[in-house]
Amino acid sequence: MKEETTIDVRDLRVGLHVQLDLGWMSHPFPLNSFRIASSEHIAALQGLGLARVRVIASRSDPQALREAVSAGAIDAQVAGLEQAVSQEVDRPSAPASAGLALTPEAALARRRREEMEREAACVRQGERLYLEAGRGLKRSYDLALSQPQAAREQCEAQVLGFLERVLGEQEMAIRLLSDGAGDRAAMHGVNVAAISLLLGKALGLAKPEMFDLGVGAMLHDVGKRMLPERVRWLDAHAGEVSVHERQFYQEHVAHGVALARSMGLSPGAQLVIAQHHEHADGSGYPLRLGSARMVRGARIVALVNRYDRLCNPNNPAQSLTPHEALSVLFAQLKAKFDEQVFGAFIRMMGIYPPGSLVQLTDDRYALVVSVNSSRALKPRVLVHDPKLRRDEAIVLNLEEEPGLGIRRSLKPQHLPRATLDCLSPRQRICYFFERARDTLAAPCEEHA
Repeated sequence: MKEETTIDVRDLRVGLHVQLDLGWMSHPFPLNSFRIASSEHIAALQGLGLARVRVIASRSDPQALREAVSAGAIDAQVAGLEQAVSQEVDRPSAPASAGLALTPEAALARRRREEMEREAACVRQGERLYLEAGRGLKRSYDLALSQPQAAREQCEAQVLGFLERVLGEQEMAIRLLSDGAGDRAAMHGVNVAAISLLLGKALGLAKPEMFDLGVGAMLHDVGKRMLPERVRWLDAHAGEVSVHERQFYQEHVAHGVALARSMGLSPGAQLVIAQHHEHADGSGYPLRLGSARMVRGARIVALVNRYDRLCNPNNPAQSLTPHEALSVLFAQLKAKFDEQVFGAFIRMMGIYPPGSLVQLTDDRYALVVSVNSSRALKPRVLVHDPKLRRDEAIVLNLEEEPGLGIRRSLKPQHLPRATLDCLSPRQRICYFFERARDTLAAPCEEHA
């Protein structure tokens, strides 16, 4: 009996069981294989840009199958459809107690599904907050020239919201999100602010200094709004950039300070903006200050800004994996950053930051999806197990797997095709923060 066929996405209906041939984070559903439960599911499926979707007849609602066949949405001659319907109708109902005694395999499969659902819920929550932050930061940038006070109020309100989540006794985790959409300057600002605030917490900054750090991190590139488009997106570290272009680009710092003053930002936030391209060894710009003359917030943002630019350069073809970016910082650029800040950054991000593609000690491949910022050596990973179906990827907390660890980091091109399809590594890396999962008493969505 043929158990599956494809259906035009416009003909989907509640009750059909669909199988999505997409990476796990390329769609908003907890699993790749599920029965459509509502019109909202259908709208979300139709918004994925797919022309046709696979339908598994044997796992679909019999009435939904009949309606699809009657409407011509599913070819009536597809072998086994009518048989699948009749078998489903004639099958006696299982007693209510049948589901109480699960086999070990079934119990393990259920735990895996539940963990994937929790993981997907955390991703959705993080993405919602991240996109809201990106839209808010874009508004601040857009208002900076015409309504500077409104721009400041918008940004400061966002940072206060961030601090409510970050500050406190609870441990925090750094969460990898799917590729961000929208304004790339805002994406960069949110990335830098999220990691900078976690790093500030790790370094023990008091709330007023954390506030200045957050505002300065969010708005550190606001001066680029005053550069022409052709200069705004230069890679200032590229060898082919002329001296004149580099000097023109570097003027965004002075423009940023001028805008910060017009917005009425605090002196601490203004200094973060003014010094975010200074280096500990005095090789930065515009004043070649050196670490001793930089405020602590600027020392943090200078490092995080460079890290994010390595992961998310203007030309995606030049992007490094997070593990590679960390290695470049350590091997080639370490002297440019404050020693205390750099050490705390390494401890917080771990050797394999979120977004790293790795091979585990049991030879399976995995994607690092979150790192507990105070215990970074054992991250949470999404594992591709070739023995399982494509929609049955596994999420493992390596802190709870004493016999399992990470052997090495890999580039995407070194992974098997099936692994790439399952793990769906990001072209652009987006970060946000969440409470560490082992401190949660309820699903992520209840901790918005």
